[in-house]
Amino acid sequence: MNLKNIHNVYFVGIGGIGMSALARYFSMLGKHVAGYDKTKTEITQSLIDFGIQIHFEDAVENIPQWCLDKLSTLVVYTPAVPENHVELNHLKAQGFQVLKRSQVLGIITENMYCLAVAGTHGKTTTTSILGHLLNVCDVPLTAFLGGISENYNSNLILNGAEVSVVEADEFDRSFLTLSPNLACITSMDADHLDIYGDASELIKSFEAFSKKIKPNGKLFVKNGLPLQGITYGIEDDSDYSIQNIKIENGAYVFDVKTPKTALKDIEFNLPGRHNLSNALIALAMAVEYGCPHKQLAKALASYKGVKRRFSYQIKTDDLVYIDDYAHHPEEINAVHQAVREMYPNKKVLAVFQPHLFSRTRDFIDGFASSLSQFDEVLLLDIYPARELPIEGVSSQLLLDKMSLKHRALIDKENLLTEVLKSDAQVILTLGAGDIGEEVKHLKQGLSLAS
Repeated sequence: MNLKNIHNVYFVGIGGIGMSALARYFSMLGKHVAGYDKTKTEITQSLIDFGIQIHFEDAVENIPQWCLDKLSTLVVYTPAVPENHVELNHLKAQGFQVLKRSQVLGIITENMYCLAVAGTHGKTTTTSILGHLLNVCDVPLTAFLGGISENYNSNLILNGAEVSVVEADEFDRSFLTLSPNLACITSMDADHLDIYGDASELIKSFEAFSKKIKPNGKLFVKNGLPLQGITYGIEDDSDYSIQNIKIENGAYVFDVKTPKTALKDIEFNLPGRHNLSNALIALAMAVEYGCPHKQLAKALASYKGVKRRFSYQIKTDDLVYIDDYAHHPEEINAVHQAVREMYPNKKVLAVFQPHLFSRTRDFIDGFASSLSQFDEVLLLDIYPARELPIEGVSSQLLLDKMSLKHRALIDKENLLTEVLKSDAQVILTLGAGDIGEEVKHLKQGLSLAS
């Protein structure tokens, strides 16, 4: 497909984080952009404010008339859209050019020098760090981010078309549409078993992705993963390794050993060893791309993070409120490690909304174990996303498996009331569902009460 011949782009599921980045991209290129989503969110409102036409009722008559020219219109959809979606099925039946988001991303990036970040955890933060590093180093790039960068208040960095930075998403094997020059794999923990069936099939997909790298390209892998490539790790013998870690004024300061040299006294402001690992691989990829070391050090120190990735909402001596997207036991463990490292003597309350019935079922013992590490836990009902309920799988089942004494199942309507009952000095909201929509309200209530 030649995107130059496309004048109109219609998105089915435009409010998704990856879809909205593409919508911004096409709009900034001067294309006419519109879309549907089932729910009004901050993201859809930001797109409307950007000048993009969006509706929230699945009906063919809501599709703008200017989208109905088959020769000049591209329809983009997300796999999260149900199979019985009226508009999408109508557009397919009418013979429109209909592509998945991942396919469009592959088309956009195929003629660029592409840096891709894969892995079951850490993709969004790593991608946003990498995009920021290259941007500060004046690389003419387009970066599609899986979250809202605090540095740019956007999930898109558009500063040229020679280089692309993308999240290589393993869900639905989407990353196999990419052909990167440089790629990394941060982790291969079991996830998306509703798609893959078992962990071995997931690993096979990562192996297939590793073979998608262009000739003379390079693959980076976290030390310990069963793949060949340039290794990276923390305080080990990897090709790229972080050494001499210190915490100064709430920030990490460390050295980085590279295959050719050492970078001294690098500063990074995100808490948690998992974020140190994300920073390291982003730095390694930028070094291999050819960015100057001094510029990279300054860029890393200026990185502010991604919204809903260990995002501080309140940070005072008396109260800390952090919001995070963690929705897998290993991600919850990473948040727990970061919180205990930064606030070792404080009581911690975690509010968690499980994401997907299948993920809750597949990892319920892991969730119970990871959540039981906190001092108090409040559980919301499972956010179904694209799924129908699974008999016997519920937040109550998860609650019953937890070993923690102070735990309770609550409704979103009572969230603020229940949180205010706690005397915890550190409060977390965790999950990939619509719990993110409650953060603003909770922050306001906590601020007024403190």
